[in-house]
Amino acid sequence: MSSTGVGPLCFIKSRVIAAIYQDILEYFMLPSAGKHYGDADFIFQQDLAPAHTAKSTKTGSLTMGLLCMIGQQNSPDLNPMENLWAIAKRKMRDMRLNNAAELKAATEAFWSSITPQQCHRLIVSMPCHIEEVMMPQCGVYILSTYACL
Repeated sequence: MSSTGVGPLCFIKSRVIAAIYQDILEYFMLPSAGKHYGDADFIFQQDLAPAHTAKSTKTGSLTMGLLCMIGQQNSPDLNPMENLWAIAKRKMRDMRLNNAAELKAATEAFWSSITPQQCHRLIVSMPCHIEEVMMPQCGVYILSTYACL
């Protein structure tokens, strides 16, 4: 997801381990980022999931030339993608989905309905979310950025 829209969905049938995550980055995220940003720089945001923080993922990110921002693990308010999934869950909550195929179809339908304007609103709302998270913690919130260049 970027401020200009969403990329392709990638359905995974197993746990996401580092090697699978790196394939997702290489074959889904990077081509999508190329379409959204062209040659412009962008910051890739991820959380502290083990596949994201694995040494091989960090090394792979270096090779891919990513500028990565990592937030704290339990801070969904600071990740626009998590906010987008929350919207999806609310929309699908009352659907009577009986199996994985129906869930996949509902997810695909939701994904195709997302507009660039919705994505833009989620991205530009981040400074407000950062302030909301920082205030209760007396301004102490750590976002680390590392250059994978």
